[in-house]
Amino acid sequence: MLLRIGHSPDPDDAFLFYAMTQGKIPLDGIRVTHVMEGIEALNQRAFSGELEMTAISLAAYPYCADRYLLLTGGASIGEGYGPVVVARQPMTRQQIANVRVAIPGQFTTANLLLRMAFGSLETEILPFDRILPAVAEGRSEAGVLIHEGQLTYEASGLKKILDLGEWWRDQTGLPVPLGVNVIRRDLGPGNLRRAAGLFKESLDYAMAHRPEALAYAQAFARGLAPSLTDRFVGMYVNHLSLDCRPRGEQAMQLMLDRAADAGLTPRRVPVQFVES
Repeated sequence: MLLRIGHSPDPDDAFLFYAMTQGKIPLDGIRVTHVMEGIEALNQRAFSGELEMTAISLAAYPYCADRYLLLTGGASIGEGYGPVVVARQPMTRQQIANVRVAIPGQFTTANLLLRMAFGSLETEILPFDRILPAVAEGRSEAGVLIHEGQLTYEASGLKKILDLGEWWRDQTGLPVPLGVNVIRRDLGPGNLRRAAGLFKESLDYAMAHRPEALAYAQAFARGLAPSLTDRFVGMYVNHLSLDCRPRGEQAMQLMLDRAADAGLTPRRVPVQFVES
């Protein structure tokens, strides 16, 4: 069985998939290859069902739910923190509504949260790692930062306008679900369980061998100091990453339902996981 795995070239995803992709656990007859791309590119691949297993934005799930089931482990869920809206100078909500905001992709959860929080506004799409310098250099008036930019923007002199994870918690009392891992439905029940079990072993291995997995993840940290890599991985590989249920599942369903009701996604879809 060939299992092509898509994930972002970021420390948290590298940490999660370390054992699977680096031969640290038995693969049970599964041949693993991995595809590392930015999250919006992975969202696009998922729409056509290209990869057997992949990380995607939760916001993209309604567009590919007919092809994929969710894995209970490995989700990126923030407990009161998430993507950060930043600008060079403090701005009010009204001011943000009147400028163009750089986003990391149309189908990212960061963009969905931005629109849920601010309503209709003008956006421009930039690769996620170009948003911080674009705002700092004045080429973009404001931007939404994901990944390590959430920790480093102050060093570039940028001001936080709104932490969208804080906003979601204040609105709902729930953690904010951002990225999820999905697996293609057509693999069949047996292979779905095998692959899901293998992913759980990979996550368990990384958690049990944290220094070793962090050392591997550091190669994907884009200049972060090891202490910040450790902090970033800890933000998004947490107790909800082991099994998102029930709070993470509740947050996912609520976000998808609210997005559909607001016309921000095409339809309501149920959160469906691989049966263990």
